[in-house]
Amino acid sequence: MFSVKFPLKHKQSGVSLLYAVIVMSILLAIGLGISGILIPQIKMLSDIGYSVVAFYAADSGIEKILLNRSNPSGISKTLLPHGATYEVYVFSGGVGGCSDEFFYCIKSVGTYKNSKRAIEINY
Repeated sequence: MFSVKFPLKHKQSGVSLLYAVIVMSILLAIGLGISGILIPQIKMLSDIGYSVVAFYAADSGIEKILLNRSNPSGISKTLLPHGATYEVYVFSGGVGGCSDEFFYCIKSVGTYKNSKRAIEINY
């Protein structure tokens, strides 16, 4: 019988390592791309939370003035227990941009971290 022998040497040493490096590079690029999109979104979501706290701080300033409705006056910057602040500005009718048709115009600015929100009422 005839026996045929084929050479078993393959010239592919290191090719699987090259494929592994290419696949890992692609996965790294995808991961960095996704994180580049998600990190600013997460930061924006935390800033939205700060904005809500600033809004409610401004609302607290308005409520404080309305409790003393007979003689409203501006309150200096007030620090709330959770770290937010509010500052209230009160203008009589016809003064400081407040129209003559109102008795008072009240503006409250709430601040928390880097967010500021304002509420203005007229009565």
